[in-house]
Amino acid sequence: MIALRLFFLAAFQILVLTPIYAQTTDFQWKQVAPGVWKATVGKPENFSPLGVAGIQPATAALQKLGTPAFPKYLSGSKNELSDGKAYLRFPLVKEEQLFGLGLNFKSVQQRGTIKTLHVDHYNGKDDGRTHAPVPFYISDKGYGVLINSARYITVYAGTAVRKDSKNPPAEMNRNTQKDWSASPYSDAVEILVPAAGAEVYVFAGKDAMEVVQRYNLYCGGGTLPPKWGLGFTHRTPTLFTDAQVLKEVEEFEANGYPLSFVGLEPGWQSYAYPNSFVWDSTRYPKPKQFLDQLLQKNIRANLWINPYVSSHSPIYKKILPYSGTHTVWVGLVPDFNMKPAQDLFKGLFTERHIQLGVAGYKVDETDGYDDWLFPDVAKFPSGRSAEQIRQTYGLQFQKISSDWFREKNIRTYGLVRASNAGASAMPYVIYNDYYNHKDFITALVNSSFIGVLWTPEARSSQTSEEWLRRMQSVCFSPMAMLNAWADGTKPWTFPEVAGQVKEVMQLRMQLLPYLYSTFAQYHFEGKPPVRAMNLVEGFSFEEKIIEGKLNSTDNPYAQAVRQDIKDQYMLGDYLLVAPLFAGDRSRKVVLPRGKWYDFYTGKFVGEGETIELKNLTGVDKIPLFVRDGGIIPMIPPILHSPVKDQILPLTVRYYGSKENSWNLYDDDGETFDFERGGNSWTKLEVKKDPSGKLTGANPAAGGKSFHYNSIKWEYMTK
Repeated sequence: MIALRLFFLAAFQILVLTPIYAQTTDFQWKQVAPGVWKATVGKPENFSPLGVAGIQPATAALQKLGTPAFPKYLSGSKNELSDGKAYLRFPLVKEEQLFGLGLNFKSVQQRGTIKTLHVDHYNGKDDGRTHAPVPFYISDKGYGVLINSARYITVYAGTAVRKDSKNPPAEMNRNTQKDWSASPYSDAVEILVPAAGAEVYVFAGKDAMEVVQRYNLYCGGGTLPPKWGLGFTHRTPTLFTDAQVLKEVEEFEANGYPLSFVGLEPGWQSYAYPNSFVWDSTRYPKPKQFLDQLLQKNIRANLWINPYVSSHSPIYKKILPYSGTHTVWVGLVPDFNMKPAQDLFKGLFTERHIQLGVAGYKVDETDGYDDWLFPDVAKFPSGRSAEQIRQTYGLQFQKISSDWFREKNIRTYGLVRASNAGASAMPYVIYNDYYNHKDFITALVNSSFIGVLWTPEARSSQTSEEWLRRMQSVCFSPMAMLNAWADGTKPWTFPEVAGQVKEVMQLRMQLLPYLYSTFAQYHFEGKPPVRAMNLVEGFSFEEKIIEGKLNSTDNPYAQAVRQDIKDQYMLGDYLLVAPLFAGDRSRKVVLPRGKWYDFYTGKFVGEGETIELKNLTGVDKIPLFVRDGGIIPMIPPILHSPVKDQILPLTVRYYGSKENSWNLYDDDGETFDFERGGNSWTKLEVKKDPSGKLTGANPAAGGKSFHYNSIKWEYMTK
């Protein structure tokens, strides 16, 4: 008996008192495209962001980037399954820098952060709750990791320290050691996926830029907007009538301010919040005639919507069975995972909008907050959880709506409040109601890592200086937008800077050939149009840590502050943009390796160094710099984006002193014929003649896809 008791006691100790760990295993990587590998952990759900986006990898373009080996830095990556969740671990080396992990507004480098990636309206903290919580991080060592899951994923990006770490931090005594840190060194990224499995992708490249290119190309290549989408857009006040919109359009033209498309806010509908999706008969009695009048002026219309269906909508009763258990503003929440719901939206939107001439949509309220959207306890008839639907709702509407236009061979370009992984090819730009100018630029920088576009839209300002600075910023972003929905702001609202605002809006239009070619690079090569400096060749910046000051309430652990470059960026291959903010009297600009020149004058400004711009009081231009060999094609100032068959003269600015060439892209600017060969790439080349003088070649180019009848070279550097 005693022996039996001892046996059971021993068994109890083994089974109950001994810690039980799930089995940790290595990832089994399988190459799925050149430079791209996939591993399956556990049993992934059959619903994911990449699945919703319907990605079609651009295999040929991926092949052109080469076939790198699997990143050595990820050898030793581990995963395990426990408690119905997947635990993923990827090693880090010292000094390694991480980027990405969603659309962040405060910081660029993400090592040392913790995030729960959750679709939401941004609320002032880089904690993972944001409009595009893309679960993708990029290392400066030349690799990226994507978790393809539609769950709220928690990422410990180099913060957690395991007791079995191969590179453990030294234990320190805060009482005696002044360099004690509340955040010890961590040698891993650890990720918790609250699901029984996950798909994990690895992207390799010679540098961070090539990693981003591979991600974008695997997702189908970046979007190529219609030419009118790269013009200027003005969103009119909510309750404007057709006559008021047309009058606003006339005022833009009369005052000489460019305009390519207008946005109609909720009042275009007969019922909004929730929505009828049909035109209000008092404000827009003849929508087709109104849209035709706009188009005669070469101006398109974009309609504001959110997806929530009012009882006043003609599809309300039919879509009722295909909606969730909870409402938003008492409107039905369609379950777009069900084809009948998609078909009802497609039928209504095609008949009442697209066939009449509507060019695109602004898709609002797909992000958050929690007290506005459907809760996570909601149920949906497709069987997808509210969590999964929230993580992909904005992404899903982007996909189905862009397909409506594609079926008609029409390109669109719109706005959205929520997105996720796989969105690179979607013709939508993210926006929000948060309105911090500096943080807007940081978000613009961060968008380049995760395959989304972002606009730092202008709405209103307290001073003329702030207004000028905001308008300058939007003119160097993926969508140049003034959103006057609430207060009727105009570009000329502040007369003292009206001329400078007009000048930068006109410059945006002049740069259309450069911008369009830059977006073509996004589509065909995966290079984002806006590029964080960390993606730029020759950029070198060591992360700076400022020692934290002890404060018993605000900073009890004297945590240090991380600094990085988040207020400047590249737009395309050659333009470095250094926005100014209200109150700036000086600012520093970090120049990558090589010589750099002032965009406006062509004067040399520095070479691979940090320069300081001083005495900025009264400066009426946004600082722009061009790298040596920079080729900037421009057209004359125009009020509207070129129409399909319009032919314009081209001026090519050249900066610096070295020989160089660059490919100018063109197509009809409106259709998808460019995917079937209806495009042109024209080599712009500058060489030195026997005397050493720079001479630009005038290439022979023609055909319907080339819309320039002359090329004039302008050498900016004297």
